[in-house]
Amino acid sequence: MLARHGSMSTAARDLDITPPAATKRLAQLEERLGVRLVNRTTRNISLTSEGEIYLHYATRILAEVREMEDVVSSSRSVSKGLLRVNASLGFGRTTIAPLVSRFVKQYPHVEVQLDLTDRPIDLVESGVDLAIRFGALPDKRLNARCIMQNRRFLCASPRYLERHGMPGDLAELAGHRCIIHRQNDDAYGVWRLMHHGRSEVVKVQGMLSSNDGDIVLNWALDGHGILLRSEWDLAKYLESGRLRIVLPEFVQPSADLFVYYTSKRNQTVRARAFIDFLVEHFQKVAVRAQQPV
Repeated sequence: MLARHGSMSTAARDLDITPPAATKRLAQLEERLGVRLVNRTTRNISLTSEGEIYLHYATRILAEVREMEDVVSSSRSVSKGLLRVNASLGFGRTTIAPLVSRFVKQYPHVEVQLDLTDRPIDLVESGVDLAIRFGALPDKRLNARCIMQNRRFLCASPRYLERHGMPGDLAELAGHRCIIHRQNDDAYGVWRLMHHGRSEVVKVQGMLSSNDGDIVLNWALDGHGILLRSEWDLAKYLESGRLRIVLPEFVQPSADLFVYYTSKRNQTVRARAFIDFLVEHFQKVAVRAQQPV
């Protein structure tokens, strides 16, 4: 808890103890080990190198204890126990959180901890059971199951296209006002597009950028420029006519939705149940999307 939050008071609150009690526990642990685990300043708390080593082994041990309890506690045909799930901020809040609500109604003995983070986390080190993310596998040590295909397109509002015209090629696109979605370590304002199987790179410019997907989408709806976005986010606006595809022959590599996990062989019943639940949901979404209006 302390390593995750960087705050003694927040860690104490998650453990349901007082900050003085948490400080005392840490002091007792450091005294027993004979090393300092935490660097304390007036502003923040960070782990020492010994603390990092302790966290690494403790996380692995706790994961093995949970796996042992799954095997010996009850019939493996019953879904019960703790399931730790990680997802991205916006998609996790709007889509995964409601699905978790439906899942626990179906499996009332499963306790779900849903953590939303901007960047992908290290499943191997964190002890998280499942991570739900768009895009390619971030770590070759992980297993993955695709739960939804998701292409990415250029789009703009009819209002913007009436004012500035429809670009005919990438050279014209570079002269348009573009809305830039800043994501992780992607190069700023550089769009890599596929055209008949060949990769094309264009440097775009615009007055608006944000690291929040909902914000840039709303700017596009307001007519501020051309946006690169996934069909999951665009579907209802394309259907209603509030957005139109721009240069449909140029697309970005797909940002398919995956659920990642560390080990299929030792996967718990509750983890398998949740993955199957997600797959079933998004298959139904795909079928509805293909049906004529």
